Amino acid sequence: MRPRLPLRWRFALLAMLLGLLLSGLAALVLLRAAYDDEYIVSREILRGQAEDYGRRLAQGQSVQLPQTQRLRGYRLQDPALPRAYAGYPLGVHEDPVDSDIHVGVFDTAAGRLVFVIDLGDIEAMERHLRLLMGLIIGLGALLSGWLGWIFSGIALRPLQALARAVDALPAQPQSTRLADALSHDALGRLAEAIDRYQARLVEADAREQAFLADASHELRTPLAVVQGALDVLQDDPAATPAQQARLARLARGAADMRRLLEAMLSAARRKPLRGERVAAEELLRRAADAALAGRPGPPLEIQAAGELEAAPAEALLLLAGVLRMLAQADGDGVLRLHWRAPCFLLQREAAASSTAVRADTGTGSALLDRLAQRLGWQVRWEDARRVVVVTGPG
Repeated sequence: MRPRLPLRWRFALLAMLLGLLLSGLAALVLLRAAYDDEYIVSREILRGQAEDYGRRLAQGQSVQLPQTQRLRGYRLQDPALPRAYAGYPLGVHEDPVDSDIHVGVFDTAAGRLVFVIDLGDIEAMERHLRLLMGLIIGLGALLSGWLGWIFSGIALRPLQALARAVDALPAQPQSTRLADALSHDALGRLAEAIDRYQARLVEADAREQAFLADASHELRTPLAVVQGALDVLQDDPAATPAQQARLARLARGAADMRRLLEAMLSAARRKPLRGERVAAEELLRRAADAALAGRPGPPLEIQAAGELEAAPAEALLLLAGVLRMLAQADGDGVLRLHWRAPCFLLQREAAASSTAVRADTGTGSALLDRLAQRLGWQVRWEDARRVVVVTGPG
């Protein structure tokens, strides 16, 4: 992709171009005015000299045309008149060979007179003026760019404030009124577009929550029917041991499905969790009962004293899910459950010869990971039989 200049740099460059254009136009006007002044001055000086000397010569006065270093006068038939000037038409002309020399040809009462004036000082001043104008153009462009940078920073402050307000929005959709703090211009229309987008997100989230509520009811109903049928079949005295074993497996599967459903719905709800003070030992024992109910499991050892702040139902679902995975790990001996603020340590003892290895972050289940995120907890596996559930900073 093409690299794009930041918006503030674009403003600064546009201001620099504008300053360059205005400075150039001002310099052009000043230089043109200086050139016109030079022409007017030379023309009027030469015309005044020609009229004065022409009148005096026509009156028969004995006058000598000026022959100074700066001003020289000639009659048209004067042999000292340079040949190139003799063919000039009436008017004031610049010597094509030497731009400092201006030649005026005038018809007077005494005949045609030619005056030559040296404006070298004025030409030198014009050269200095051109250098000064070049410097002014450069400085004007730089000054305009700097001012554009400063003013664009001031102008973009509302946009930066809007960006910060959008960055501060939570992950969950919520209505906003960002446009109320801005003027009714392009920036205000952008804020209104964000407000409308947030409103659409809120509406979509409400529809999703309604869908989850309906789906929860629809999914719980067939699960309840399946569980009821399993209870009836398990109570049947005519069932063989093999049938009872199959029914127990079906019951465990239905229970797992019910717990995963509860985890999914709990993770998907937008309603904030309500934390309560719960006893760590009771929470671990209930989680172990839920995880190991109806299936053979290792002996338990629970060492937990004190309380923690948590949403009981969601915490129970998460701990039970992690314990089910841990109970399925290779090993023998005791399943040890410990609590020491701010984390649970869940460990399954194993024979020394076991080679199972695991070291990662997460439960291994997308639903339980989302539930842990909703609780603000972190699940970290140190190996296949040891997991740490962090419930707070520490």
